[in-house]
Amino acid sequence: MTNEEGATGLRRFVKRPAGTQRAPDELPVRLGGRRQDDPPAAERCELCGTVLDDRHGHLVDTDKRSIACACRACYLLFTHQGAAAGGRYRAIPERICHDPERPLAAADWNELQIPVTMAFFFVNSALDRVVAGYPSPGGVTECELDLEAWDRLAAAYPLLAELTPDTEAIFVNSGEVFLIPIDLCYSLVGELRLYWQGFDGGAEARAALDRFLDGLRHRAVALVREREPLRMEEH
Repeated sequence: MTNEEGATGLRRFVKRPAGTQRAPDELPVRLGGRRQDDPPAAERCELCGTVLDDRHGHLVDTDKRSIACACRACYLLFTHQGAAAGGRYRAIPERICHDPERPLAAADWNELQIPVTMAFFFVNSALDRVVAGYPSPGGVTECELDLEAWDRLAAAYPLLAELTPDTEAIFVNSGEVFLIPIDLCYSLVGELRLYWQGFDGGAEARAALDRFLDGLRHRAVALVREREPLRMEEH
């Protein structure tokens, strides 16, 4: 999901502040069977056309590398690996997890050589590797990731090894780590792009990030580790 390929997934979640205009480079895209600049209408499931309510599911289209809205019935069809359509569509889980016992140490973050303090990581099944990205004024900026360093951290931090390919991401901000649905990453990127000013994003973008983090902290549940089996002592 690069900046261009993930545009449909990014834009569908973002509400533009009142009084602002669409940027010249933002071309109309079809959302739920209608153009983005059409008059407001009921959003529909992109698989069956059913009218959607405010709370509905999302799917990753692994062929187009985009995100689609789905009614509950269609969403449930793709909740298992290798489901209908040969695995092309994958339901995005809603879980948000953190690991309060293992915050990411600064030295470990530096090992990844990410040039910013906030980034997200997900497994791109088409490339068969972990991809790193972070918000910028132009959308998602992807950066090279030291995969050996990632593997070392995944062995040391159990939360990193919990990723479901294509549909979940590890979100890191100043050492705070969450496992979140991939659509939340693109929602955040789109919102920050709307508010971005100057080199570092500005006050409005930072406020939007603070709201996003507060929401994650409120919803996150602690990672549950499996207990080691009891061993019988030999006599």
